[in-house]
Amino acid sequence: MKQFKVPTRENVSPANQAIFDGIKAKLGFVPNIYATYAYSENALGRYLEFANGKTVLTNKEKEAINLVVSQINSCVYCLAAHTAVAKMNGFSDEQILELRTGAASFDQKLDKLVKLAKSITNNRGQINDHEIEQFYAAGYTNESLIDTILAVGEKTITNYLHKVTNVPVDFPEAPALN
Repeated sequence: MKQFKVPTRENVSPANQAIFDGIKAKLGFVPNIYATYAYSENALGRYLEFANGKTVLTNKEKEAINLVVSQINSCVYCLAAHTAVAKMNGFSDEQILELRTGAASFDQKLDKLVKLAKSITNNRGQINDHEIEQFYAAGYTNESLIDTILAVGEKTITNYLHKVTNVPVDFPEAPALN
């Protein structure tokens, strides 16, 4: 598959240059996947607003969703990036690998969340009542459900962007699942 060239700061619009500057100030670099969004005048800003929007989900919950969705969608870029971010959010290497399978034996509530996110992704939203009941029984709400669906969608967008563009991965490679 053809690999897209990653645009540099000089190759993007002034609005995207300002966004690059903010990302670089925060992260120390502009990840290739973010730079790729900047091929569009508006996509990078729209994506970051969506990805960083308010949610009832914790950072750990969002990372758990990111890991399982990226695993199902076979996105090596997002698996690498979110393995690094998951570690920064306190997950161990073993927990990260388990989350990628759609389970969290170390946390019953998180287990129901990743099982639901896995089912939503695998079944394109066609989930069964038992999965929803288990999600609610774990303490999640309708608001949590909507935010989970949005998180699945947000990560799927980036998974697809990488699959189409195949830009180089600029994070340490995620370990393979056994």
